[in-house]
Amino acid sequence: MTTTPTAPRRPRVVIIGSGFGGLFAAQRLRKADVDITLIAKTGQHLFQPLLYQVATGIISEGEIAPPTRDILKKQKNVTVILGEVVDIDLADRTVTSWLLGRESTFGYDHLIVAAGAGQSYFGNSQFSQFAPGMKSVDDALELRGRILGAFEMAEAATDPAEIDRLLTFVVVGAGPTGVEMAGQIAELARRTLKNNFRNIDPRSARVILLDAAPVVLPPFAPKLQQNAAKQLRDIGVEIQLGAMVTGLDANGLDVKEGDTTRRITAATKIWAAGVQASPLGALLAQQCDVSIDRAGRVEVQPDLTLPGHPEVFVVGDMMSLDKLPGVAQVAIQGGRFAADRIKATVSGGKHKEKFEYFDKGSMATISRYKAVADLGKIKVTGFLAWAMWLLVHLVYIVGFKSRLTTTFSWIVSFLGKGRAQRVATQQQVYGRLALEKLGPDFEVAQSGGLHGSAADPTPIDSPADRTVA
Repeated sequence: MTTTPTAPRRPRVVIIGSGFGGLFAAQRLRKADVDITLIAKTGQHLFQPLLYQVATGIISEGEIAPPTRDILKKQKNVTVILGEVVDIDLADRTVTSWLLGRESTFGYDHLIVAAGAGQSYFGNSQFSQFAPGMKSVDDALELRGRILGAFEMAEAATDPAEIDRLLTFVVVGAGPTGVEMAGQIAELARRTLKNNFRNIDPRSARVILLDAAPVVLPPFAPKLQQNAAKQLRDIGVEIQLGAMVTGLDANGLDVKEGDTTRRITAATKIWAAGVQASPLGALLAQQCDVSIDRAGRVEVQPDLTLPGHPEVFVVGDMMSLDKLPGVAQVAIQGGRFAADRIKATVSGGKHKEKFEYFDKGSMATISRYKAVADLGKIKVTGFLAWAMWLLVHLVYIVGFKSRLTTTFSWIVSFLGKGRAQRVATQQQVYGRLALEKLGPDFEVAQSGGLHGSAADPTPIDSPADRTVA
């Protein structure tokens, strides 16, 4: 009897994360003779640098978070899986993900770990209840509700002290995210909302930017740091440096300067200081005996692989190499480098032996027509830097439709005084707190009900019961 030989199985590539590193790696493998499985916690590719504009009503979340499936729909060698990766077994070469009570395991021949990073509160996780970070769409929508809601509550208040508390906004962290956030809150209060209220003057709102560091925008050149600080002060932002947050609650925060501690009363606090890599980094480090830094990033080889595991690449905010910053360009270039190495391995072609990062510079926008740009030897400020910032961010927004709608939103906000995205709901503001209060016993069933309910009485283990790191 004659048997028909089966075609050899194509190499399997698993990519964890749909951010810059994961998405750009997948796209780089478009023509490679591999089968790709991309696993991510959300169904969108989030353009994180513009989250602050969602939080301040300039653009909608859809403009910076297009569906990953839509982006990759024409790339036939990619399968997109929604789920949270809870385990990676380097010995067995498997990845395990979890989604609504369903556990799935995927084998791989090559693995790219690009799970990104979350907000770090430097050991004070209790601060998150009252000071959301800026790492997800949920964060941005919650902050939009908190910011706009503060003006609404101030309009209804009668106690001057309460009005002052409601109209005080504190941004913790004077890096690019904090600077951009503080500038846009100031512009929202002084320009967009100027004639919207009868009992309060939004222009009287205090916007405070504070940091334990001695300067704003620490990664930038001193000249640009000074220029950014001046531009912030020109639009009414109070800058408080050398100030460390030691306590934070619903009514304000405690700040230590030297040997003295003072109190800032404020209803709205925004945390833009520090990042913490995905706990998957610690999981990988334990299995291959490497170190992680204070931010949870994994020490990788010069080619972005793990020692003893040339098939595993760690890129973006999860990798620690040559003190590279956690910015989008590092993730994009790292993802592409990993993809090129995989293509060369599969095809037998040549490849680079080590990852070399090309620094394209740093930019930060302050407010309308105000920005700074550090392009190596070239330092640009003011309107020209702002225009360059707009152009660069448009280039990296994925999808023609997103670029078009973002441009329209920018025209409305920057040439006019309006902001189209000022809808805020109680669900956006309090949904996260409600879920946290329910605690780890809350589990969504595959049917959409709660485990242990009449709709679904069957108990099932949840990721909360697992040890990820």
